[in-house]
Amino acid sequence: MLFANAGRGLGRDFLHQAFGEWQRVIDTNITGTLRLVQVIAQQMSARGKGKILITGSIAGLIPGTYQAVYSGTKAFLDSFSVALRHELKDSGISITCLMPGATETEFFRRADMLDTKVGSMKKQAPAEVAQSGYSALIDGDEKVVAGWKNKIQAFMTNVLPDSALAEMHTKQASPGSANH
Repeated sequence: MLFANAGRGLGRDFLHQAFGEWQRVIDTNITGTLRLVQVIAQQMSARGKGKILITGSIAGLIPGTYQAVYSGTKAFLDSFSVALRHELKDSGISITCLMPGATETEFFRRADMLDTKVGSMKKQAPAEVAQSGYSALIDGDEKVVAGWKNKIQAFMTNVLPDSALAEMHTKQASPGSANH
């Protein structure tokens, strides 16, 4: 089993982010994850069995205003996970995409988002998220959205236009929004 759970966030507006900051998000979330998955999946392929859990995010379903690079990397991982699952469907390797929402970790502090609504709100417990992912992996599910609130948010991405989703995200992730 492989649990590909590396992730790095970055808040604030894109035009004021240093190249090195957003490049590090891409390198960690996409390049590092894909390299790890490829190396381990090649070994699993040689054995004819294995299970891989890739942590995407519901952020990949939403135009992430003030988290544009992060959300873009998670959209990539959400899509990549399902595509790779289908490439490997006859190999004995199962791929599951875990799509959590806001989780109580150091993510928001490291992403400089503690002054945002999403950064200051109560979040899902990491153990709950991990259990959702593990159960889905064991069951061989294609993907799982962790938590009922996140399931509602994910459903809304199929109903609302992207402009409305981006505006909703603006209210959650804009700097200083924790105080409004």
